[in-house]
Amino acid sequence: MTTAIVFVEHSDNAPRRASLECLGAATSLTDSVVAVLSGAGAEEAAKALGAHGAGRAICLPGSDPFSPDGLARDVAAVVGEQGGGIFLAAATSRGRDLSPRVAALLDSALFSDCTALVRAGESLRATRPWLAGKVIATLESSGPVFCATTRLNAFNAAETGGTIEVSTGNSGGDFRELVKELSAKSGGQLDVKEAPVVISGGRGMKDADGFKILDELAAAFGNAAVGASRAAVDAGWRSHAEQVGQTGKVVSPQLYIAVGISGAIQHLAGMKTSTTIVAINKDADAPIFKLADYGIVGDVFEVVPALTAAVATLRAEG
Repeated sequence: MTTAIVFVEHSDNAPRRASLECLGAATSLTDSVVAVLSGAGAEEAAKALGAHGAGRAICLPGSDPFSPDGLARDVAAVVGEQGGGIFLAAATSRGRDLSPRVAALLDSALFSDCTALVRAGESLRATRPWLAGKVIATLESSGPVFCATTRLNAFNAAETGGTIEVSTGNSGGDFRELVKELSAKSGGQLDVKEAPVVISGGRGMKDADGFKILDELAAAFGNAAVGASRAAVDAGWRSHAEQVGQTGKVVSPQLYIAVGISGAIQHLAGMKTSTTIVAINKDADAPIFKLADYGIVGDVFEVVPALTAAVATLRAEG
C-alpha cells in the first residue's frame, strides 16, 4: 500500500483548515496517511488529526518560526524513512516555499496548486490550471515520489473519526537560512480564503467608490471579507489579493454574495463550492442566477444598503 506523507501546518495548537483539506486529498488516494508537523505546538495539534484521516503523526522539533531548507531536509528524511510514495502539502505561502525544496531532495517533479488528485490504476494523476487558467491540465509523474500541493478550498477535509499515533522525529539542525520573525499585517480585513462570509463585487459596482457599500455590508456582518471579480480588479477598483476566480483565489465560504457579477465561467470556478450563494444583479438573465441558491433582481445600490440595514438590525437584536 502506498503511504502518503502530508505536511500539516498549525496555529494556536490546532491544524490549519488548508492542511485538513490536504489530508482529505491524501485519504482519497490511500488508506496509509502520515502527517508531519514542525515547531512549537505540533504535538498538541497532531492529536486532532486522527479524526481527519491520518493514522500517524510525526512531530519535528524544527525551529521557531522555521528554517525553510532545514525543514525541507527533515521532511524529505521522513518521506524516505516511512517509504512514502506520495508527498502533499497545502498551497499556502509556507507550503509553496517548502514543497519544491522537498521535491528536489526526493528527485521528483512537483505539481503545484492542484484542484484534483485521482488514482488511475497504478498511476496517480493531478489536475491543475495552466496559462492563467485558460487550460486545465491532467498530469502524471514518473518520479520516485508523487509530489503535489493542493489548492485551498478545492478539497474537502476528511472526517474519519479514527485514532492517531503521535511520535517525535529528529531534526538535522543544520541550515543555511532561518526565519527569525513573522509579522502579521495589522488593521486589514479578513482574507477571502479564510472568511466564512464573502461579498464580491463586479462590473456592476460601476467604479472603485461603488465598493464602499460592500465594505459597509461586510462590516455589518462582522466576519465577512470583500472580494472582486477579475473585471473589477483589471479596472483597478480592487487589489488582486481580493480577486475571486480561477486566476485569483478559490473560496468556499458558508455564504457567498455576488453583487453586480454576471457570472463568467472563470469567476464561477472560484466560488461554486460555497455552501450558500446569493446573487444580486439588475439583469434577470445573468448566468450567476443559474448557480445561485437565492437571487435578487434589482439595483445593487438600492438592494445592498437595505441588506446592510437588515443585517445590522439582526445583529443588534442578538
